[in-house]
Amino acid sequence: MTTRHNQLDDWIDAHFDEEVRYLQALVQVPTDTPPGNNAPHAERTAELLAQFGLTAEKHAVPEPSVRDYGLTSLTNLIVRHRFGDGPTVALNAHGDVVPPGEGWTHPPYGGEIENGKLYGRAAAVSKSDFATYTFALRALQALAPALSHPLKGTVELHFTYDEEFGGELGPGWLLDQGLTHPDYLIAAGFSYQVVTAHNGCLQMEVTVHGQMAHAAIPHTGVDALQAAVKILQALYAQNTLYRSVTSQVPGITHPYLNVGRIEGGTNTNVVPGKVSFKLDRRMIPEEDPTAVEARIRQVIEDAASACPGIRVDIKRLLLAHALKPLPGNGRLVEALQRHGQIVFGEPIPTSGTPLYTDVRLYSAKGVPAVIYGAGPRTVLESNAKRADEHLALEDLRRATKVVARTLLDLLS
Repeated sequence: MTTRHNQLDDWIDAHFDEEVRYLQALVQVPTDTPPGNNAPHAERTAELLAQFGLTAEKHAVPEPSVRDYGLTSLTNLIVRHRFGDGPTVALNAHGDVVPPGEGWTHPPYGGEIENGKLYGRAAAVSKSDFATYTFALRALQALAPALSHPLKGTVELHFTYDEEFGGELGPGWLLDQGLTHPDYLIAAGFSYQVVTAHNGCLQMEVTVHGQMAHAAIPHTGVDALQAAVKILQALYAQNTLYRSVTSQVPGITHPYLNVGRIEGGTNTNVVPGKVSFKLDRRMIPEEDPTAVEARIRQVIEDAASACPGIRVDIKRLLLAHALKPLPGNGRLVEALQRHGQIVFGEPIPTSGTPLYTDVRLYSAKGVPAVIYGAGPRTVLESNAKRADEHLALEDLRRATKVVARTLLDLLS
């Protein structure tokens, strides 16, 4: 371990209480998506960054685009710090989260600390990496003047707010608008592994149309709910078939399908004339998204055709492609693994994840990318998207050191 890396570690240790307070402040501003009124969080983040001497460019997505997307407000942030001529390394984390739901024993927006863990919605996924990346950059800024050879390159922080809806107005919008052209990307993840691949995701809304009728004379109507049940049974039966379709990527098993929302009907004494539901189909990296979507549509249409009087509308909500390792990500992987082993005292493996992330949007632009940041060994351990989401503060400290050390190597 070199003196330079030790100096980064020392700076992070000396400022760690400040980093924790920063994360608490980020957690305390809600970013429930939906409804996705996330511009206020971007404003607050920019204020906090200014206190550190970091200027955040505010890139507000036009209101019509945000509204059509199903959100309320959206401002993306970019912080740029140029050390010298050289590559641009971007660090991306998203601030939007699913609503907290029920069952919390700590306030979901309190940022409370108990037994070395910080509790709150997005404490682990992924406001934690707002903190990781901000303080990794600050540590590098503090060290740079003392280096005998100047650093070469630029670090960018990309803080975006629509990952829950697919990222198209977050990183996708920044890239399409030409606001950033990074050479490398590190995106929010988990500190015990370097993720180089992830699942794709197809989300669809299915609306089943029947004919309303009085429950006393049901034969005069067409029950949309009964038809929806048959369609759902056909869809869920696919999960049994998916178990035989296995991925060769460690950390990813097989495809699966989930129906996460159902609504319909008008009253207890009325035959339901319309029922809609939303499904989520996770695709392993080896699958063809076009073929997957065609098969889902066929299953739905075949089941509906067995129900006289029923009409079905199928709408694609999201098609997120899987992430596959790009040539050129080796420098990122090697540095993160090497410093991760030093800081954590154990080997840091590469793996895939069943999640889908915004990283695919950078990859689609040819940017070598990996997923690495503060967090536990697994999504389950952090309670992400569940009650009492939390982050072990020691994981935050160590991940910040690993990222700072990696940036130093990439820019040296």
